[in-house]
Amino acid sequence: MNIEISQRIEGAKRAKGLTVVIDVFRAFSTACYVIGRGAEKIIPVGDIEVAYRLKKENPSFVLMGERKGQIQPGFDFGNSPFQISDLDFSGKTVVHTTSAGTQGIANAKNAEEILTGSFVNAGAIIDYIRSKNPENISLVCTGTANETILDEDAVCAHYIKNALLGKPDDFMKIVDHLKTEGFAKHFFDPKRKSHPAEDFDLCMTLDKFEFILKAEPYKDNLVYLKKIELKEFAAK
Repeated sequence: MNIEISQRIEGAKRAKGLTVVIDVFRAFSTACYVIGRGAEKIIPVGDIEVAYRLKKENPSFVLMGERKGQIQPGFDFGNSPFQISDLDFSGKTVVHTTSAGTQGIANAKNAEEILTGSFVNAGAIIDYIRSKNPENISLVCTGTANETILDEDAVCAHYIKNALLGKPDDFMKIVDHLKTEGFAKHFFDPKRKSHPAEDFDLCMTLDKFEFILKAEPYKDNLVYLKKIELKEFAAK
């Protein structure tokens, strides 16, 4: 089992084998909450104009996401798990476009299969990878490439890698680290209405969801995120 951790768009372009595109704060944590609230599928889009087009062609679609952390004109929702955590998305198709996470999916052209990565479903991701036992695993961190700080995506990548290699991690130390380093300042700045403080805890709730989100072909060279329950692959 060869496990490679890479960064940003260039890392996504190099990704091969079973690929996990990681965005803890906040895209792929939010995606899990949306699916957990009943959404039928999520279409992750890199190009914001494509997202607008999909919404125009399909008015019933929910358009959500951000650029530079801010909800965009015409969007139904931003990229905050807290702001959608009590909403009912039953049967809905959600178009999701963000500055980092969805860009990683759009650029992972050479991956054999793509999963989203976050702490809220990390256990299911790890179990799925174990069940597949692939030769090559690519863990793509879409956040800031800073190995000194080890941002949330890098920490998540190492958490997944360590679990696959049988190395224990102290998750509470990870939480404490991320409270004081890197992106977390956005959540604790009262001036940033786009980043509620509650988002930090929601994104750092380990293994809240027992499913993975796997990219499957949609149309027009797009993909959608399919929910696969832990029990579906754990039994194989």
